[in-house]
Amino acid sequence: MGERTLTLDRLPDPGEPAEVLWFDGAAFGRGSGDGVREPHRHDYHELIWVRSGAGRHLIDGEPLPVRANTITVIGRGQVHVFDRGEELQGAVVRFGDELLHGAAEGGTPGCLLSGRGGRRVPVPEGEVDQLESVIAALEREIRRPADQKTGELQRHLVSTILLWIERWYDAARVERRAADDAEVQLHRRFARLLERDFAHHHRAGYYADALRVPAPALSRALSQVTGRATKELVMERVMLEAARLLRFTDLTAQEIAQRVGYDDPLYFSRAFKRRYGEAPSAYRERLQGKSMHP
Repeated sequence: MGERTLTLDRLPDPGEPAEVLWFDGAAFGRGSGDGVREPHRHDYHELIWVRSGAGRHLIDGEPLPVRANTITVIGRGQVHVFDRGEELQGAVVRFGDELLHGAAEGGTPGCLLSGRGGRRVPVPEGEVDQLESVIAALEREIRRPADQKTGELQRHLVSTILLWIERWYDAARVERRAADDAEVQLHRRFARLLERDFAHHHRAGYYADALRVPAPALSRALSQVTGRATKELVMERVMLEAARLLRFTDLTAQEIAQRVGYDDPLYFSRAFKRRYGEAPSAYRERLQGKSMHP
């Protein structure tokens, strides 16, 4: 038997930083004759707009039902499989980090792209047509011959969609907060920084320094928004990555420890056991190749 590895899904054209796919009455997965894909890691960000239909995702192994009039946000690096779909209508938008560069501050929903599970965001009924119009405009820009304006237009269109998603997400939160809430904005800045640096920096103080806020102030703000302090969020992200690699690859525990920033495999094993209640080897033996859902 060959070495088991986690498939890395990339955009089909290395020269294009985005892809738009429409589906109209699509069915796949169990009972559809198309089978179920193996879990795969995204090398791009993905937005799955569903106007109608039903089904289920597995995102980092956690089940997320499909709902009509929602858009699901899946960040780069997450492990995803869309294992079932029935009479689906909508679109998939995939894009690389290139289209996030140059976005206005706050224009990227870092809290939604931070690599912690998938987010399903409801789209208000009155805004469905404008969402689909912008997706269609992005598709046209991808298909037309490139010129000096192409990259900037694509960035603006993706940024528009992401800003709308962030607005809809904020509006749907159980605890309503003002759009300019300083704590929410700080959390978003932290989430972007964490996704970039979690494998190299585990100290809470590093993130406070990089964000130019006192460490206690950062921890209080994050606790208000998420219920967890800075150190907890950092270690949660580090250990999530370790768990993904243990479940979906054949990398050794030592290799995984190095990938998530631990020079000492024994220290990594102890930290992992504190988070998941069992050693990395036991976790892998119990869950590798199985659904992450209990």
